[in-house]
Amino acid sequence: MKPPAIQHSAPDHLTESTLEKQDRSTPRRNLHTLALCILLGSLPAISIAQQQAALPEAPSPQASASIAGSVLDIHEGLVPDARITLVEEAHPGERTTVSDPAGNFIFSGLPPGRFRLTITAPGLETFVSAQITLRPGERRELPRIALPLAPANISVQVTVTQVEIAQEQVHIEEKQRVLGVFPNFYSSYIWSAAPLTSGQKFGLAAHSIADPVVFVATGVAAGVEQWRNTFPAYGQGAQGYGKRYGADYADEVSNRMFSSAIYPSLFHQDPRYFYMGSGSKRSRAIYAITRAFVTRGDDGSTQPNYSRILGGFTAGALSNAYHQGDDRGLGLTLRNGFIAIGGHAADNLLREFLFKKFTPEVPGYATGKP
Repeated sequence: MKPPAIQHSAPDHLTESTLEKQDRSTPRRNLHTLALCILLGSLPAISIAQQQAALPEAPSPQASASIAGSVLDIHEGLVPDARITLVEEAHPGERTTVSDPAGNFIFSGLPPGRFRLTITAPGLETFVSAQITLRPGERRELPRIALPLAPANISVQVTVTQVEIAQEQVHIEEKQRVLGVFPNFYSSYIWSAAPLTSGQKFGLAAHSIADPVVFVATGVAAGVEQWRNTFPAYGQGAQGYGKRYGADYADEVSNRMFSSAIYPSLFHQDPRYFYMGSGSKRSRAIYAITRAFVTRGDDGSTQPNYSRILGGFTAGALSNAYHQGDDRGLGLTLRNGFIAIGGHAADNLLREFLFKKFTPEVPGYATGKP
């Protein structure tokens, strides 16, 4: 007879506890599963957001203008590595670049606005542009910018270098003609021009009195004098005209040599008119007229214009040597002297307000007083 089977059963309290724990763990597993699903589902969105954040910002359609130009020296030589600074007015900050081996530069990606350029290069004067107004998307091409030699560099050079600079400036002045015809040799549009040597003063005077236009103008003046019977002792006819022509040309030569070469060398004064070009019309007119009585010394100082005043009256006195009869005397000396000085004042007004507009040979960088 088999023994009765023994049945084992867990205590009631253990069974109930295990069931309770299983019931409580089920919501946790559900929460964990839900969080994992949310995390996995959000990964594409995070990746897309990161990719979008990495993309560069699209340029503003307004910042698409540009300014370009080229830098030269006064001999039209290329100036590489010049430093160009661009500043937008009413906005802080600046942009800088350097010119390439061909002297060219460009600023791109600019917004519309008002700008100024500053250009610096070793041994050359600093250039500051006028206001540049850019429209949206405009591509501005500036005229070629020629930088003259810096005065500071000239002051530390030997005298020979300064003489060479003055000679180069004289060569430019000797080509200056109003309307391409009438001499404008004694107008300096470079305010800080180097002083002339005595040899350069005499050379410029000789170049002036030998100009063909002077011979033509002398002929016209002699004709007017003959028509008005000025200096009647010369008479009429071809002989009278010839005497008047010779006297008028002698007046021109003596006045030019004394006023522009001999006395300027003795008194160390510059015989040229230095174009002002800035300021009010009244101040410029006063400046032009007074240059007949004051002038610039070779040292740059303002001095009484002994050269012009003495030159006019010396030439007037010398004219007595080739005038005849009653035409001679103190009256002739004073007449010719005052005509020379007054004519110089009137000529200066034309130089200040008119001649530059009609003299194509004036360099672009020669603009008068800064």
